Amino acid sequence: MKKVVQATSIIALVVGIGLVVGSTTFAADCTSAATCIGTGANTAGGSGQNGDLGGLIKTVVNTLLYVLGAAAVLMIVIGGIRYVTSQGDPAHIKSAKDTILYSVIGLIVAILAYALVNFVVTNVK
Repeated sequence: MKKVVQATSIIALVVGIGLVVGSTTFAADCTSAATCIGTGANTAGGSGQNGDLGGLIKTVVNTLLYVLGAAAVLMIVIGGIRYVTSQGDPAHIKSAKDTILYSVIGLIVAILAYALVNFVVTNVK
């Protein structure tokens, strides 16, 4: 028990020092209001980086939604197989129907999320 308390104390000390001794950062110089207004997240980042943050967000979210949609379709197939092989058992039939229902709901949510992300990324600037 002493070792756990000692290890926790050391970790808390290291994290605490890291939080107390922070680096100083300053906002970028803004020479005129016209150059600063409307830049938003697309100008975030360091030197040598692509400034299109909206495109990166769109790519990441679309990839995750593709995986979610594929998983939903796979679960629909698994639910169908469970339904066919239930042999008339009411508990297995209900379980298979629930699997199919929840998979379809997940697929609908994935499609709506895809549409929402594309709408926000293309129209909100």
